[in-house]
Amino acid sequence: METQRRSILKRLFASVAGAVGLSATAKAFAPQEQVALAPQKEAFNVVMQDDVPLFSGSTKLGNLVFVAGKGYHKEGDIKVHTEEVLKELEKELIKAGSSMEKVLKVSVFLHDLNDYKAMNEVYKGRFGNKPPVRTTVAVYGGVPGSSLVEMDCIAYV
Repeated sequence: METQRRSILKRLFASVAGAVGLSATAKAFAPQEQVALAPQKEAFNVVMQDDVPLFSGSTKLGNLVFVAGKGYHKEGDIKVHTEEVLKELEKELIKAGSSMEKVLKVSVFLHDLNDYKAMNEVYKGRFGNKPPVRTTVAVYGGVPGSSLVEMDCIAYV
């Protein structure tokens, strides 16, 4: 009696599994197929150091674009630096097939927190009427190089 019950349960489970497609589901998530479907990373403006890739100006994966920190290393006040940095961000976004209006997140690194208000005067409105989220910090020891501000961002295509 027990053996007969087990046999019935096994057949029942097998038919239910077949009906809901468990075997097809298992095949759909096979490791070799996952690798083939994975999006490929694209890197733009790769910076080399001693013939070895150091970092990319921007990276694209799927429909997301990650733009590396941009600074301005010439003469000028915070407004000039902010304007030039925003222009550089925009150039990278366009190369990757995106735009300022598609930016989701911006990180702003200031050499001096006293420049916050003047930086905002140039920054405002540059990302359309639905601005991205933003983090702004003053960097201990200053922004690398002679830039008064550095910005990076994440956008979609």
